[in-house]
Amino acid sequence: MKPQKTKSAALRIWLLRVIILALAIVGIIVGIKRREVRTVFSKAIRICLECIGLG
Repeated sequence: MKPQKTKSAALRIWLLRVIILALAIVGIIVGIKRREVRTVFSKAIRICLECIGLG
């Protein structure tokens, strides 16, 4: 049997999710303002190519 979640536990989980989402959005905006988009994309492409083995 699964333990029952109380309303306060569900509220805390929801609040934590909202805070994490807000921090992620702020991080994305800060990165865009600092003009780091090209750097992030080039690193992501490099990592993906290494993992797949095409590089």
